[in-house]
Amino acid sequence: MSASEIVFITGMSGSGKSVALRALEDAGFYCVDNLPPELVLAFIDLQIASETTSSMASRIAIAVDVRSAKSLPVFPSVLTGLQSRGVAYKLLFLDASDETLVHRYSETRRLHPLSSAPSSDRRLAIQEAIALERELLTEIRTRAHIIETGFIRSMQLQSIVKDLVDGTKQSSSLTVVFESFAFKRGVPLDADYVFDVRMLPNPHYEPQLKALTGRDQPVMDYLLASPEVLDMQTQIAQFVKNWLPALQQDHRAYVTVAIGCTGGQHRSVYLVEQLAKAFKQDWPVLVRHRELG
Repeated sequence: MSASEIVFITGMSGSGKSVALRALEDAGFYCVDNLPPELVLAFIDLQIASETTSSMASRIAIAVDVRSAKSLPVFPSVLTGLQSRGVAYKLLFLDASDETLVHRYSETRRLHPLSSAPSSDRRLAIQEAIALERELLTEIRTRAHIIETGFIRSMQLQSIVKDLVDGTKQSSSLTVVFESFAFKRGVPLDADYVFDVRMLPNPHYEPQLKALTGRDQPVMDYLLASPEVLDMQTQIAQFVKNWLPALQQDHRAYVTVAIGCTGGQHRSVYLVEQLAKAFKQDWPVLVRHRELG
């Protein structure tokens, strides 16, 4: 089934899975929401059997989550089954902090899918339901690329999902995601490696630079003039470069390198842009700026 592209959307309830699925639908995917895991292989096999006909969907997105809680333990074996069939897939896990999820449920007044858990004779509080959901999704999360949705809008999430899928659909190589963020708003949940650059000279304290970002030339010139900034950039680049081949051999599809400063506007943005520019020569690269936009 080499002509097809399969993406699984999973993650925490309230993290934006419906938004992600809608983005893939807009991108031309045939989308199936809440397909029970035990039916996935049969569905894919049906697509393989139809490969020579026009009825085959060339791009498929399937949402799997705790609405099929009883079947979730089957899902890892489903992924193994796809690998044994030689079927490539991407697994995206949407996540947000417990505080964010509680706030979203409070705003919408919706019930969590696990509020009436089969193992309980009472209705679970929202915090209990979220904790149970995290437990049920633990193994799936460890196998997925994580997208943190707590600090981004729906339009940003749609762009991120499309970039992750479309940006690498022609390449089987490991994709490097460079992400800038502000420590004052917390470390990104999707980060594989985190670098703290708050000790570097801060353009925020220069009146003519405060309102700009690390993508603006005056800020770039200011940081480029600092030997410490160049040292940090060189050392981060060397660390990442050293370990990318091992990560690729471990069959990783993505690795997220998060770089944080105080406000996520200047130093981290500058370093992400410079590192992305350097790594694009040898690797597929995606750029995210959590605090911009």
